Amino acid sequence: MELINPLAQAYAENFTSAESAALREISNFAKQHPQASMLSGHVQGKFLELMSCLLQPYRILEIGTFLGYSALFLAKGLRDGGRLHTIELNPIDADIAKENFRKAGETERIILHIGNALDIIPGLTETWDLVFIDADKLGYPAYYKLVLPKVRPGGMIIADNVLFHGEVLGKHIPAGSAAAIHTFNKLVKNDQSVDNILLTLRDGLLLIRKK
Repeated sequence: MELINPLAQAYAENFTSAESAALREISNFAKQHPQASMLSGHVQGKFLELMSCLLQPYRILEIGTFLGYSALFLAKGLRDGGRLHTIELNPIDADIAKENFRKAGETERIILHIGNALDIIPGLTETWDLVFIDADKLGYPAYYKLVLPKVRPGGMIIADNVLFHGEVLGKHIPAGSAAAIHTFNKLVKNDQSVDNILLTLRDGLLLIRKK
């Protein structure tokens, strides 16, 4: 389902600050990737950058690196001495992301972990100022429960694809990823320890602020 009018999307991109050369290179490369739709996209990437700049985080966690595009946007807001930890399950995509971080001069501030996020996150002892969830949709409820205790009060979690191509909008939600996303959205809505807003940007972004 086409959630955003293509003309409105093109207009938004035209009036959004341009990508850097490094980010544009990743965006162009992604067009040839079999999972090209997994890239955050220019407008969403810039939104993540601005949110990060507003929060000025010291520690960021990203679950789902893909090619490193969103990580580079998020890293723009890091305070001096800040670090972004990003986790990617696919070793081929992780290698591409690692090279993209090198080209962008961000190998010191971005730490790439390769493997299953559910195994890696418990071993990270950081307190998170900002978490971006954009990995396998079946894992969203588990990721949320795992990271929320490690988010500082006033910190934020942003979850991508929470409209899941419109599949969560009907009365009968398909089993699998769409059902998992719907379960996640309900979990957050009913969590009294957070405030949240679901934005209809791209495929849906859920902004969650820990009280």
